[in-house]
Amino acid sequence: MAEVLTPDLCVIGAGASGLAVAEAARRLGASVVMVERGETGGMSHKAGALALQALAAAAGKAVAARNGEPFGVFGEPAKVSFRKVHDHIAEIIGRGTGEVAPAKLAAQGIDLIRGIGAFTDPRTVAVGETQIRARRFVIATGAKPVLPDVPGLFSVPYFTTDTIFANTRKLSHLIVIGAGPMGLELALSYRRLGCEVSVIEPGRALPQADPELAAIALRRLREEGVALYEESAIVAVQARSQGIGIVVRNRDEPATLDASHILVAASRLANLADLNLDAAKIRRSKTDPGALSLSASLRTTNPKVWAVGEAAGHAPSPHLGTIEADLVVRAALLGRPSRFDPAAMPRLTLTDPPIAEIGLTEPMARGRFKTGFSVLRAAYAENDSARATRDGMGVVKLIVGRNAQILGAGIVGTAAAELAALFALAIEQKIDAAKLAELAAPYPSYADLARQLGAMAAATAPVSRLDARLFALNRLLR
Repeated sequence: MAEVLTPDLCVIGAGASGLAVAEAARRLGASVVMVERGETGGMSHKAGALALQALAAAAGKAVAARNGEPFGVFGEPAKVSFRKVHDHIAEIIGRGTGEVAPAKLAAQGIDLIRGIGAFTDPRTVAVGETQIRARRFVIATGAKPVLPDVPGLFSVPYFTTDTIFANTRKLSHLIVIGAGPMGLELALSYRRLGCEVSVIEPGRALPQADPELAAIALRRLREEGVALYEESAIVAVQARSQGIGIVVRNRDEPATLDASHILVAASRLANLADLNLDAAKIRRSKTDPGALSLSASLRTTNPKVWAVGEAAGHAPSPHLGTIEADLVVRAALLGRPSRFDPAAMPRLTLTDPPIAEIGLTEPMARGRFKTGFSVLRAAYAENDSARATRDGMGVVKLIVGRNAQILGAGIVGTAAAELAALFALAIEQKIDAAKLAELAAPYPSYADLARQLGAMAAATAPVSRLDARLFALNRLLR
């Protein structure tokens, strides 16, 4: 006889985003059932931003050993053990966001059901013989790498962004398919660890980033020896007795690259195929059939079902998952929907220099407003911390609207993530751009770039009517 469960909330997927939703619901006292076909914690704890940063840190040590001469520091070229690099990454992610034991979920009052969950009607999910008729559902099934339709690709071994962190060998010539954030982050790290790296992108590299910021990061990438083929396509992959042949076509005649390994980092697709969405009356996006049609509060076309994380088309991030979880739980269980604004979330690309953006970019602002905003810039070359580290490659941009409102910020340079957090708070609290001039930044520090932008905003701000009157009064009293 089939078992029937009737919890307040059923979360399909026990990755980082799903766990955040389940824990937020339990804090309200809701009964929660989770459905997971694989390991709890999902792939994000093995191949997410933390793993990328751990790899980038190892690569940074290698490049620092080579670049000490301007500082008067000389040493032998770094020797890289890829086995040790792998172990370093494994240790870091194990400390950070490792697999969540089922016993821990049980201790939190969360029931875990192993298996593939699929809707049988708009309010029921079946997992084997178990039926779950919850008040509300959240889809948190994550995403998987999309494999491009390239002749010969499946005839050779290849890495994806989910499997590359298991590598323990030097890759003599790595071909990266895709010049999005993750593709370039991995490309730069492997180049710094001594591998030859080529990146092939059918469009523009870093297409979502502000082009001005992207150009600076891409210049460093090329200077360090990464071969970047933009507006190029892979025509064929050729298996050889030794190595792999990659036939590339761009504006010129086709060229063949001799490679040792391939990394597919093109894009990711939400894991929706096994959910039987039609039975739940959940529609896919009209513009992207691989994605769900979602409202601003992340609700699907079924009023009882929401989506979070990569299943909602968002980049994997534990902190973003927490924000989504609070929003969705309030909407689903308390009837208090609120709007999710992806532009309001800080976006980080771990190139070197890194790129961080929050709110509107300059192209976004120009598309939304014809007039009524200004762009302020502060160059790293004028910052004393950047001078001391001989790393003046970078800029901070502030998008300022009417009444000195901060609409967005973009940073490419050292400490970009930390500066983005400062600007995120300023945007959230609606702090006047000129108020940044009052920031008591330590000296020397990169935070002084924010103070410098505040001073620029203050210099262009009109004198308030009250200050003008006080000045006139004080002049008369003299």
